[in-house]
Amino acid sequence: MSAARRDPSVRRMAHTVLMPGFCGTGVPPWLERAITDEGLASVLYFAPNLTEDPAGLSARLHGLRPDLLVASDEEGGRVTRLHAGAGSPYPAHGELGAADDIAHTRGVAAAMGRDLRAAGIDAALAPVVDVNVNPANPVIGPRAFGAEPAAVAAHGAAFTAGLHEAGLLSAAKHFPGHGDTRTDSHVDLPVIDIDMATLRARELVPFRAAVRTGVDMVMVGHIRIPALDDAPASVSPRAYALLRDEVEFRGVAITDALDMRGLARHTGAGSVLEGVARGAVAALSAGADLLCLGNPYTARAGDEEMFAGTRDRLLEGVAAGAVPVERLAEAAGRVERLLAARTRT
Repeated sequence: MSAARRDPSVRRMAHTVLMPGFCGTGVPPWLERAITDEGLASVLYFAPNLTEDPAGLSARLHGLRPDLLVASDEEGGRVTRLHAGAGSPYPAHGELGAADDIAHTRGVAAAMGRDLRAAGIDAALAPVVDVNVNPANPVIGPRAFGAEPAAVAAHGAAFTAGLHEAGLLSAAKHFPGHGDTRTDSHVDLPVIDIDMATLRARELVPFRAAVRTGVDMVMVGHIRIPALDDAPASVSPRAYALLRDEVEFRGVAITDALDMRGLARHTGAGSVLEGVARGAVAALSAGADLLCLGNPYTARAGDEEMFAGTRDRLLEGVAAGAVPVERLAEAAGRVERLLAARTRT
């Protein structure tokens, strides 16, 4: 085993930047060890985790580490984990945008946030602030507030404020914008052929508004914009520089799920597990802070295998110099500051 893989501080930082999912409605032994012994800082719920006693599961997880970040994809409409069985009681972003009542949007987000807090969930991976200008978009559509940057910005900021009102962390997505696509990044790599002037005047407007409102995380998508970079934004240093330097975001940059085939298409991975591992190293090196591994229920492999394989590949990347230890420390520091800020609220 290399020195980097043995170094307790490096191992702890590697665990800090990983956000795995897990199978079952209890805490599996590997997850308990990762939290209590290695410093794992976050987990992501999927619908099957929440079918029995979500609040009890969250209490068990927080009992292992009180500041553990428990997150869930909750947007309202068709994207929900907590209410997957019956469907979300909250309207989709598109309905909120069509109603064009900013106060109502904030109220819906606050109500959703209180619902999530009651289940012990700390962060909603929302709002979606993509400007949905392409009617053929197969994945965003009603998940977006609309097609006008100013309106999307206003509703996205209100949704962020509503989540904060309820004590929830928020994550604006999918940077730098998934609205002008004909491809779902779950199945292939979308390419958005626009110039930088259009990107700045349209896609970035709602992200700037979310940042001004104090959004806690920005989710970077598996989207290629040739005017920006040949690589998907999630593994592009130029995309993270755009987020930091122009959008002036100082919080946690979280990746979209690394098991998505759009990213695997770029890395050339031949399996889901290989795609997650390669994507994690590339994303962290490029500037990501928190690595969302993806759904273990659809990975055709065990949850522990996905987590441990990615962690080990990350440690190998540090040892080989593919990920400078300073970059790992920067990312882990941002995540730890997010956890500390949450526990003070």
